[in-house]
Amino acid sequence: MHIGKTNSGFGKRFRKNKSAVFGLILICVALLLAGFAYLVALDGSPSANRIIPEIGSKKPGFHIEMLAIKREKQIEDANFFYRLVGGQEDAYTYIPILSYAIKADSIVYQKFIDEGISERKSVYMAGNNFYKVSTQTFRLGTDKFGRDIASRLLIGTRVSLGVGLIAVLISLTIGILLGALAGYFKGWVDDVIMWFINVIWSIPTLLLVFAITLVLGKGFWQVFIAVGLTMWVNVARLVRGQVLAVRELEYVEATKALGYSHTRTIFKHILPNILGPVMVIAASNFASAIVIEAGLSFLGVGVQPPQPSWGLMIKENYNFIITHNPMLALAPGIAIMLLVLAFNLLGNGLRDALNVRSKM
Repeated sequence: MHIGKTNSGFGKRFRKNKSAVFGLILICVALLLAGFAYLVALDGSPSANRIIPEIGSKKPGFHIEMLAIKREKQIEDANFFYRLVGGQEDAYTYIPILSYAIKADSIVYQKFIDEGISERKSVYMAGNNFYKVSTQTFRLGTDKFGRDIASRLLIGTRVSLGVGLIAVLISLTIGILLGALAGYFKGWVDDVIMWFINVIWSIPTLLLVFAITLVLGKGFWQVFIAVGLTMWVNVARLVRGQVLAVRELEYVEATKALGYSHTRTIFKHILPNILGPVMVIAASNFASAIVIEAGLSFLGVGVQPPQPSWGLMIKENYNFIITHNPMLALAPGIAIMLLVLAFNLLGNGLRDALNVRSKM
């Protein structure tokens, strides 16, 4: 009964915090968009890497007719699961056009080259499904390669959430283990672990990530691991302090009197009672991991092209901020800001809701 009342009180306190609920809603929306990115994106090709140079660097809301001509290479239709995970390779070549007409066995079209510039071309029709024409609207414009910014933004959400999740899991695993050992056993175990923590703590995070990235190499998974291996120190220090306070309580002394093993005492009786502060720092680390990954990708040592990453998108388009199309760099920047804000709001809400004493 006591546990049920505590959980109920936590839920009520959390729901009263409107900013925390807003942050949780933003995170849920981001998770849904990341999960179904390839199904809702205008460009559903792998990594949203459909390059159309003629429509490069267009402003938000740009729309144009597209003539899709079937490629000579046979492309198999991917099943639903594969499309959900990796997208569907384009079976058509997309050509921006101003107009078209069917004459005998050919399609004659006016190909869009640039504003006020077009070229008349024709192509032979080989069958009924050889071509299709549709109007495409690029809600956030296109980058310098003619790729849809909105589609790459959606798929880039996966990278940000993925690096946050992997980094938090790695940091929690290492941090909780070392922090619990240091706080529970004290003595020389605590001295050795705290020495190691202070050494890692003294190295600037970004330099440590650079060093790990150089050892592991550049790439998608490497940056996840590198970020995770640099974020466990905060967790370890917090867990150590919590365990030091809890280990002197009566119920821990009772486990010793009953002859329980150290492993059972730590993992079944101590850690469940300090998960509140750990959840808060996990939310904070999630936000930090997103910013670090964006910084690494911006500097060129994170996620590599053509894989979309918000930091990489800013790098590719930041020079447009002072020119005619600042949205190319502002859109991923705003996305980073909103997702980091959401996790910070959630962390603050968890901290307030779990702080039972201040509510009594």
